[in-house]
Amino acid sequence: MLDDVLALIRNHDRFFLTTHLGPDGDAVGSQLALGGFLEKFGKTASMINSDEMDYNLDWMPGVDQIGVFDNSLPQHEALAESEVAFVLDTNDEERIGKVGSLVRDADATTVLIDHHLDPEQWFDVSFVRDSAAATGKLVYEIIDELDPGLIDEKIATALYTAIMTDTGSFRYSSVTPDLHRVVADILERGGIEPALIHESIYDRKSMPGLRLLGRMLNRIRLRYNGQLGYSVVTQRMVEDTGASWDDKQGFVNYVLSIEGVKTALLFSETDDGSKISFRSEADVRVDEWARHFDGGGHRNAAGAYVKRPTFEKTIEAVIDAASDYISFEPRHAPDDELSPEDRSYLESLLDGTSDPQ
Repeated sequence: MLDDVLALIRNHDRFFLTTHLGPDGDAVGSQLALGGFLEKFGKTASMINSDEMDYNLDWMPGVDQIGVFDNSLPQHEALAESEVAFVLDTNDEERIGKVGSLVRDADATTVLIDHHLDPEQWFDVSFVRDSAAATGKLVYEIIDELDPGLIDEKIATALYTAIMTDTGSFRYSSVTPDLHRVVADILERGGIEPALIHESIYDRKSMPGLRLLGRMLNRIRLRYNGQLGYSVVTQRMVEDTGASWDDKQGFVNYVLSIEGVKTALLFSETDDGSKISFRSEADVRVDEWARHFDGGGHRNAAGAYVKRPTFEKTIEAVIDAASDYISFEPRHAPDDELSPEDRSYLESLLDGTSDPQ
């Protein structure tokens, strides 16, 4: 737990930090905050991930210190020479990517810092609290115990980014009075401007990304008397607009913003399956629904990756399972089928016939 992590930091000098594939704000923010703190605390910290971070995080102070794994000798040496290896914001070796097996097999003491359920059991030390709003909140607790006076603008920016992004800009049910007090301390110590951080993350839109957004919005459909909304991003849509997969970040929140919608889905077509984003209002849980499809996450924000014969069948299966996990009013029977209109819409997705002119 926390005391074990504190002892490891006090008693060792060389650290390695990594996080999950497709690092988001909480992952990168937690990594930069802890790595930056360790350096100021008189330690050395190497930060290497298996994947590039989202483009809207490339402005963060210190991101140039995070390497992307390339199997080079210096990277292997960085891990081999480390006494402690931190895994942040994921508890699954596969989700860490290529770096995962290297960390698991390393001689270093492996430490998990995370706020997700059902961690794998290979970590030597775990500091896990699934009620925490963000992994960044747990990193703050570590820093607060060791030397909060070391929180500067760089560390504060990283901590604030981690917490803000994983709470949906402080709107999820995980936001508590205590969390706001933590954020207040971060702001005071770092002297940072929240508006600038929010703008840097959420207000950077490319023209191709806006075109992709338009097509996604055009495909929104409602089910269960308008209480479930869903849309899709197909590979053809991305290719036709010239957008990147990073551009679809936050798209699912547009679906959730529709009046009357209590839960929202975004289905993204990939080469060998479908990525599904689940979002919900504060009093509605989607994590158990996501776990049914071998995914996971939090009460109001979860995800899954499904390999099924077709994109359309995945959409049907996930939507048909909704009433097993969400209480809709009036309640639909479990065998409620797609309407002819929705079925025709799904069949048109991959051939592009529903694209707006």
